[in-house]
Formats: sequence, C-alpha cells, structure tokens
Amino acid sequence: QVQVVESGGGLVQAGGSLRLSCAASGRIFSINVMAWYRQAPGKQRELVATITKVGSANYKDSVKGRFTISRDNAKNTVYLQMNSLKPEDTAVYYCYIQNLASDYWGQGTQVTVSS
Repeated sequence: QVQVVESGGGLVQAGGSLRLSCAASGRIFSINVMAWYRQAPGKQRELVATITKVGSANYKDSVKGRFTISRDNAKNTVYLQMNSLKPEDTAVYYCYIQNLASDYWGQGTQVTVSS
C-alpha cells in the first residue's frame, strides 16, 4: 500500500502565497511523475503542474510564472509553491503520484483565495 498525504492549504488574500506539500510513504518502488491537480466547485479536475524524477516541470498556462513545483526524491515529497494567488485559484488541490505503473492520489487540501 502507498499512502499519500497533503498539507499546506488554507485561506489567503489575493496576492498572497501558500506552499503545499505532499509526502508518499509505504511500498514505494520508483516514483516517476509527481503532480498537482485541482478541482473547483462545479468544475472538472484539472492538471496544474507536473514534475518528473529528473526534475522536468510543466505547468498549466494560467499558473505559469506564479506557481513552482519541486520535489525531494529522498523524501518522496512534492511541493507546490503558489505566489500571487488569485480568487480563481480557489479549489481543492490533489497530489498525484505514479509509483511504477500505479496511480495514487491524496485526499485533497482546500485552497481558498479571497478577493
């Protein structure tokens, strides 16, 4: 079994910053892709950012220049630094981990940006 636990969500004013963390534990063999998704009320879950084992990152266009994804392979942890937050960033943020050929999701953490 693999456990995926997120932390770091909360309420912040527009223009503020938050840092999300996600740690994987358990039967970890080889984590390739780590990613953050988000889902706003009434909308489909969408990909925010991904990072490969060697550190290659990709971002959703609307967060480029504001969000930074990073990872610590020794700790099986992925981070999402979110700056210049906007009300439209409000959503539940989910961590995704690909361990060998299996997909694992965290329980989600709420991020609310007030205007």
